[in-house]
Amino acid sequence: MKRRSVFIILLGGLVTILGASNVLARSKEILTIGAIPDQNPEHLNRLYSLLSNKLSKELKVEVKYIPVTNYAATVSAFRTGDLDLVWFGGLTGVQARLQRAGAKVLAQRDIDSKFRSVFIANRKANIKKISDPAELSQLKDKRFTFGSTNSTSGRLMPQYFLKKSKVELVDFSGKMPGFSGSHDTTIALVESGAYEVGALNKQVWESNLKRNRVDTNKVSVIWTTPPYVDYHWLAQPGLDKRFGSGFTSKLKTTLLNLNKKSSDGAKILGLFGANKFIPAYEKDYKLIEEIGREIGKIR
Repeated sequence: MKRRSVFIILLGGLVTILGASNVLARSKEILTIGAIPDQNPEHLNRLYSLLSNKLSKELKVEVKYIPVTNYAATVSAFRTGDLDLVWFGGLTGVQARLQRAGAKVLAQRDIDSKFRSVFIANRKANIKKISDPAELSQLKDKRFTFGSTNSTSGRLMPQYFLKKSKVELVDFSGKMPGFSGSHDTTIALVESGAYEVGALNKQVWESNLKRNRVDTNKVSVIWTTPPYVDYHWLAQPGLDKRFGSGFTSKLKTTLLNLNKKSSDGAKILGLFGANKFIPAYEKDYKLIEEIGREIGKIR
């Protein structure tokens, strides 16, 4: 009996130790977050450092922001599981979700349900403002640049609207457009005259205007697109297993609860250019997927 009692005590102790080890291992799990590099690194580092601290505080886990070099690298990092939570554009979000079964669309900003792009032109190019999409035909033979090849607002949707107006990529000067890599760079290239026309995220354009980073004597908006759905948060499918049951729901709730009544919430939302986050769903991005397949960005 004594031997059996000792065995039971030892077994109980082992279970306790193993349980403690599992809790400790879970507490050391790091939630990695990332974002497409659509703006200058200084802005992104400030934004995601603040957000990481907020999420860490609310979720009681360590959160780390990992910068990436380009849009494709962000999709790749999500596919391989190196990033747990990513702020994607419409196209990259669809690309990543299709490559990671079970990935969950969590939220978008209030402005993302009706997002827009702007077409800007160097004033020396003497391009008239466009009131009807059919007038996009005047951009034929111009030096034109998109942003990243995988940008929704800087490439996908602008190309979609151009094509609807019977303007193909081969119609631009040199039989092809440029790809600047980011919205900020698109502004700089058109302002300098390296390109006569460019397309970019309307929000980034307006943000640069407010910060006096645009010389409006050299560049101006010639057309604003109709609205479409764009950016959103995408989460890995296995977060509940790593961080505990219900973690993904808690993460979503934390994002949706960000508000401007608190100083940290106000700073984060201000840098996102939004008043709040709202729920988002896979079905919201069906048109993006269709266009992506049409132009060969999704297979």
